[in-house]
Amino acid sequence: MVKINNKQTPLNTDQQILTATLKLFSEKGYFNTSVRDISRESGVSIGSIYHHFKDKEGVASAIYNSLLERINSELSEIQSVHKTAHDRCHAVVSFLFELTEQEPDVMEFMLYSKHREFLPDEIPLCSSQPFELMREMVKSGMQSGEIETMDVILASSCLYGAALRMITSKLDGLLEKPLYEYLDTIWKHSWKSVCI
Repeated sequence: MVKINNKQTPLNTDQQILTATLKLFSEKGYFNTSVRDISRESGVSIGSIYHHFKDKEGVASAIYNSLLERINSELSEIQSVHKTAHDRCHAVVSFLFELTEQEPDVMEFMLYSKHREFLPDEIPLCSSQPFELMREMVKSGMQSGEIETMDVILASSCLYGAALRMITSKLDGLLEKPLYEYLDTIWKHSWKSVCI
């Protein structure tokens, strides 16, 4: 079961629709998925889908915002639990690897969908709260003297870029082993590229 909202409770109608739609969007893409497909996959009537979400874009927007909220909540927890930029950023990479392994549909939708084509009013992914928080962790590492002072976007790309590429390689079927088996090596080299 895909956990749009990270809860382990039985799915209500909204969750049934969101879970089924996320699966379809990940497999077929937004434009190749119809409301009829969503109805069939979710077991919810077409009328009920329109009642709950207005239209397919409404379902996509709800998925996008739910996932951003969930990921932001996880990253906020990481920020509060870990005290150094090193530990925070490592925990972020570990979390993203785990999410990819456990719920590839989530990462497929977040990383591969061209959201701006069908959600033009939503904030772009790289400007979203989770990415802002990831950059804030890097910036705090610069302020504390753990990370070399440079452009925050550049430092964040150095620190997280290899991990994100490994995630897309996993989603593309290029990696046979689970991502956690690569974590130590990826992290060592990513951290080395920015640390003082």
